[in-house]
Amino acid sequence: MPTYKIEIIETLSRVVEVEADNSDIAMDMVQEMYDNQTIVLTDDDVVEVELIETWDDQGMN
Repeated sequence: MPTYKIEIIETLSRVVEVEADNSDIAMDMVQEMYDNQTIVLTDDDVVEVELIETWDDQGMN
């Protein structure tokens, strides 16, 4: 029976509201929150799942 390689790609998304003097500061604030794991995306944040058949170096899956 043949074997197939299937790649699973999940896209996660969440809108975060912050108060800041400008958008650059807001981006920095959210980046820091994300880096410090104050914001952690979960399965509730999944917006898309894609399955793709993948190929190896010889063009076979």
